[in-house]
Amino acid sequence: MNKKLIIISGPTAIGKTDISIKLAKQINGEIISADSMQIYKFMDIGSAKISKDEMDGIKHHMIDIIEPDKEFSVSEYKDRAEKIIDSIIKSGKIPIMAGGTGLYIDSIICNLTFTEGNKDMEYRLYLENLAREKGKDFVHRMLKDIDIKSYENIHPNNLKRVIRALEVYKLTGKPFSSYDAGNKIYDIPYDLCYYVLIMNRDSLYDRINKRVDMMIDKGLIEEVKYLKSLGYTADMQSMQGIGYKEILYYLDGKITLEKAIDMIKQGSRNYAKRQLTWFRKDPRVKYINKDEFQNESEILKNILFDLNNSGL
Repeated sequence: MNKKLIIISGPTAIGKTDISIKLAKQINGEIISADSMQIYKFMDIGSAKISKDEMDGIKHHMIDIIEPDKEFSVSEYKDRAEKIIDSIIKSGKIPIMAGGTGLYIDSIICNLTFTEGNKDMEYRLYLENLAREKGKDFVHRMLKDIDIKSYENIHPNNLKRVIRALEVYKLTGKPFSSYDAGNKIYDIPYDLCYYVLIMNRDSLYDRINKRVDMMIDKGLIEEVKYLKSLGYTADMQSMQGIGYKEILYYLDGKITLEKAIDMIKQGSRNYAKRQLTWFRKDPRVKYINKDEFQNESEILKNILFDLNNSGL
């Protein structure tokens, strides 16, 4: 059985959704979302979640799967997504992962272990309080002496991951980074085709800024008000997402709306930088520079040509 797995990724706002749907229609595919915000119900505008109409008849997975007050780990994503991928393959279709959450993608296409060690909720709480008191950078620096690889690879803003790395070391005495697969990291059961969309930085930033303005026009403020009315609060994992935490600050009277919008745009641009840095670490990535094509049809032709040469 052909276990082909296609990835369509890239920085936020670059147009992954449209390309993945067009590709799925051409190759009889189904799409697995690799987006850490689109897993949450009710969080549609701020996550740029695809609508039923936009899906254009293509089946999508890993969207709207949990309530916003629930935490969701990478290992949970891996477990669910792998079952879905295998089911799609068995049905004779092609699985396409589409999204920009690099850790979700790597959980599937890298031979990594995400579940070593038990949980220490008391230590987690201690580290969370420490981050609030002294800042995320302070907690991140705690990794430097015990796990330099994790210190260099995990961004300080990814507090949950930083805490997990510290927790694993406390529980096992071994660095979190030691739980990877060494030279076998790319030894996976799939025939992988990994495409990352890129474009001129200024053009990308312009797309990001315009998309934030569109989110505001579509009702992001009303969406966050609704989430608050359901009892979802700023300390929840979901509400820490870009776009949600800033509007919460505004609604709580901590900043002006103009400041909130500027923070969302800046946060999104910074996120795009981090995404591109993440993708550069994987030698299997095939970059598709959108500036080199006249339109999406040309991009699609390029991907289909490459897939054909790869034996699809």
